[in-house]
Amino acid sequence: MPVDTPLLIPSIPSDAPFSADQKVWLAGFLAGLHTRLLADPGAGAGARGATAGLPLKVLYGSQTGNAEALAHTVAEHAGAHGLAADIVALDDVVLDEMAQWRRVIVVTSTYGEGEMPDNAQLFWQALQAGTAPRMEGLHYAVLALGDTGYDGFCQAGKLIDMRLEQLGAQRLAERIDCDVDYEAAAEGWLEQAVPALAGVAAGEGETAAAPARPAAGASAVPSAPAAPAYNRKNPLAAPLAVNRRLSGPDSGKDIRHFEFDLGDSGLNYEAGDALGVLPLNDPALVALLLEQLGAGAGQAVAGHDLPLDELLTRRLEIGAPSRELIHYAGQHAGDAALSHILAHGDKEALAAWLWGKDVLDLVAMCPSAARAAEAVLPLLKPLQHRAYSISSSPLAHPGRVHLTVASVRYRAGGRDRGGVCSTYLADRVAEQGAVGIFASPNKAFRVPADPKAPMIMVGPGTGIAPFRAFLAQRQASGAAGRNWLFFGDQHRASDFIYESELQAFKQAGTLHRLDLAFSRDQSEKIYVQTRMREHGSELYAWLQEGGHFYVCGDASRMARDVDEALHAVIGAHGGLSAEQAAEYVNGLKREKRYVRDVY
Repeated sequence: MPVDTPLLIPSIPSDAPFSADQKVWLAGFLAGLHTRLLADPGAGAGARGATAGLPLKVLYGSQTGNAEALAHTVAEHAGAHGLAADIVALDDVVLDEMAQWRRVIVVTSTYGEGEMPDNAQLFWQALQAGTAPRMEGLHYAVLALGDTGYDGFCQAGKLIDMRLEQLGAQRLAERIDCDVDYEAAAEGWLEQAVPALAGVAAGEGETAAAPARPAAGASAVPSAPAAPAYNRKNPLAAPLAVNRRLSGPDSGKDIRHFEFDLGDSGLNYEAGDALGVLPLNDPALVALLLEQLGAGAGQAVAGHDLPLDELLTRRLEIGAPSRELIHYAGQHAGDAALSHILAHGDKEALAAWLWGKDVLDLVAMCPSAARAAEAVLPLLKPLQHRAYSISSSPLAHPGRVHLTVASVRYRAGGRDRGGVCSTYLADRVAEQGAVGIFASPNKAFRVPADPKAPMIMVGPGTGIAPFRAFLAQRQASGAAGRNWLFFGDQHRASDFIYESELQAFKQAGTLHRLDLAFSRDQSEKIYVQTRMREHGSELYAWLQEGGHFYVCGDASRMARDVDEALHAVIGAHGGLSAEQAAEYVNGLKREKRYVRDVY
């Protein structure tokens, strides 16, 4: 566009369906765009010239929704650089097609101790196989999400990055490994990676995507800006309306039902989503830590806007010690066992040594010279939100969001201790007290789109949470599909949470089968996977009829045992070999009929 070509700014009609604030926003947006094009006539050329709309594949592997949400941020950056982004879950990728692509950004989290997220496992199996195609024409970059508190930090991203390079793909930006506070680092990385991919010339047969044309009669005026979304940086302060103990007085557990009043906040969620809760640390633990640090509560801290006690209460993790603090203690505490473990890199021994220990324990081990506040604070991680599976449906529980949470309580080292967030909710939030919350979408974990499809749910203990929501959702929507729940815990008399509600679902015809497994009510322990095997013939029949299979709960043992039982049931009742049963399960995953919400 010549410099002297006038730019016409679309005016906003007086009768446009926008508020005054929205009209101001739109006017500012359009004026800003006008100014940018005048200042840099080539700024808009990328969207209109020969390279406009060249395709970029944004692939994501996500367990809880963070990587998927970030993939959409990547797409926004791509659009600003004249690329046509297509967002695809990793398990939906066909490798032979991928080998023909030119530009790819992979955004993936890491699940558990260095594993691929559920919706990336099939992709990884195919990618690491010896039959994977060469990808010399592919240009790529990897954005990895993780948590330095776990072994295998960002391992999924590291493995995919390495394997793509082995297959001949060209890395255009160095991989970034992001910790739990990933937003700023990811934004900075995208400013480098996206322009690099935008600079990749069109490949043979590759053409720019045609600009999308509005439907007939559609307005060309941009849509009104959305209301501010609630997130961990901008949580909703919601009153805690209900705090009710579910487990009986003789139970060894303290499982609570919580309800938050959403009022007219506009916070939306769907059955299957998670709720992020921003906790505050236990003031008793804060006081003990201040004493160990030899510091006053209101002491100012350089570089921070809060005094020391507020930092330790609101901003810093004082429960689980960070890796940095563990190594610091190894250098200063003079503990022979810890020094030996760290020197030999024995992960299992370190986990055993750390069991029950918090930040106070490690600080107390160090001599006074090594536990000054200015030395210790930089070693602490930011206090993070905790995510819990939502146990309500917005159709059945309008204006409320429910959680089902087990309060973590134990005694170690002569002190009573508790989970940071679970005891915060159970013990320290007064009735109607405000708690910072936000919804975390999990689009992969939803009731079947087909209301007639059978649904099989395996959720022992607090794993029942999303399935309480699913049943309420199906009942409220009038879905005709059959529903089968496997539930269990230790003792029926004290641990059968939501018993009356489940019986009500049965009586209403919403819950068609309920199989229970209370492990310690008899000499031989019985678990949900035991019941699955016992009723394997019918379970397999439900799958053959298009049933969806869901699992929620402990990832380390229960989910693995359930997966093994599922393979065994399919093999036994489908007359399949182990390899054929595995392929059957993989087919369920591809069809999004086997999904998990595990932690």
